[in-house]
Amino acid sequence: MINLKSIGFKYDKNGLIPAIIQDYKTNEVLMLAYMNAESLKRTIKLKKTCFWSRSRREYWVKGETSGHYQFVKDLSYDCDADAILIKVRQVGAACHTGNRSCFYRSV
Repeated sequence: MINLKSIGFKYDKNGLIPAIIQDYKTNEVLMLAYMNAESLKRTIKLKKTCFWSRSRREYWVKGETSGHYQFVKDLSYDCDADAILIKVRQVGAACHTGNRSCFYRSV
């Protein structure tokens, strides 16, 4: 397994880093959530997205309650190492509203 510490991710003051979730086939942006070092490790180990809930203050695997899993196909990070991009095979809706993407509204 890759040594995540060697990458030098830049977490915010709360120990979190934004994770953009994207469909691996269409490149559609599905959602944005936050990870800490442990949820990132869990994501890599499980090959399913795992996040840190800022409101509930607990880990959650996307799909555990809804059945709408995200299976990791690729994980990369930006040039500053302060954001993560995860390409997934989405099963069902990505958004808790039932929409395929959380980005279903336009200004």
